[in-house]
Amino acid sequence: MPARPIAPETLRLIAALQDALAERLDARTSVQERTLFGCHALMVDGKLCLAVKGEDLLVRLPPQEHAVHAEQPGVRELDPRGGMPGYFWVEPAGYATRAQWQHWIAAALAYNPQARATPRRRRKVAP
Repeated sequence: MPARPIAPETLRLIAALQDALAERLDARTSVQERTLFGCHALMVDGKLCLAVKGEDLLVRLPPQEHAVHAEQPGVRELDPRGGMPGYFWVEPAGYATRAQWQHWIAAALAYNPQARATPRRRRKVAP
């Protein structure tokens, strides 16, 4: 089955993230893009940092600050059951201004060096 085309709004948001990371990171920093959680993820130094799904922005922030970020307007938890502290969807209203946009990018990049990388799972080989 062919992949569905990506909506123009999503492509613009991905391009804006790519530009933001290019402005803030030096050439030695590894940035990889891949599909993760059904969204377009940007991995910084092998760790999920930011992602895009539709018009929503996924940010990874310090888990110990989860309650503070969960109360902000235009923000919702990745897992409403609380299973993934520190991961948030930011709706367009939450990143509409330049200051809001820069806040989320800076916060995700500031946490990235302390974030743990999740080891890739190996697929089981059938006997």
